[in-house]
Amino acid sequence: MPSLHDQIEEAATAIASRWKERPQVGIVLGTGLGNLASAIETEVEIAYGDIPHFPVSTAPGHHGRFIGGRLEGLNVAAMDGRFHRYEGYSLAQITLPIRVFKKLGCEFVILSNACGGLNHQWAKGDLMVIEDHINLMGDNPLIGPNDERLGDRFPDMSEPYDRTLISEAMAAALETGIQVHKGVYVAVPGPCLETRAEYRFLRTIGADVVGMSTVPEVIVAVHAGLKAMGFSIITDMCLPDALEPANVAEIIKVANEAEGKLTQLVRRILARRASRTNS
Repeated sequence: MPSLHDQIEEAATAIASRWKERPQVGIVLGTGLGNLASAIETEVEIAYGDIPHFPVSTAPGHHGRFIGGRLEGLNVAAMDGRFHRYEGYSLAQITLPIRVFKKLGCEFVILSNACGGLNHQWAKGDLMVIEDHINLMGDNPLIGPNDERLGDRFPDMSEPYDRTLISEAMAAALETGIQVHKGVYVAVPGPCLETRAEYRFLRTIGADVVGMSTVPEVIVAVHAGLKAMGFSIITDMCLPDALEPANVAEIIKVANEAEGKLTQLVRRILARRASRTNS
């Protein structure tokens, strides 16, 4: 098995052989941003199976392709579908695309997810900018020997989500009239949903929403020296005293209804960034 460094090199080389542009931003098109793929002026599309060392997406709605192109005046590299711990992949496999983003030249990454709401003041369909996170996955993508070429042994996590990017997200929300909360995302391994007692515990330790992704990718982004921005769509409310059985069809429906707002918000953020870059 090639080293992680060599896997990154081989994957990035395979992409660069088909797309010569240097991307400025990497986007993980998780739940909430899937339709953004259709807005990209696509210059290359590569199935994950054709990229060395990339896993294959098995989660519903995750198409499993790399897209390179232009969006709102910026070169973007997009992962149309992500990988999850509950699919059986290691965190090193899950986060490989983030390291490839870095190798290709990205300056920051944008990630999105669907989540359960723990804050009783919010409602399903609401959007949240991730301000901080709690890792309860029982694992960390940086465990094991550290390759100094990829990042420091002990990366600082005092600001995993870039404050400037958060401010840009809130400014874009104000300009577009889209309501956005700021809050804390807690990551659990899944795939089962939580019990009432677990929801009470998660709220007690400071989480506003709960999900099964994003945190490993952000940890690796910090390790690699990439700035990160994260968004969550609250698809169901996880209030222990009013808990109802999860309805997957309803969760997907809520996510689809909120996707337009999140797509509009991200496009506005990129347009703001492009206007400054090109001025």
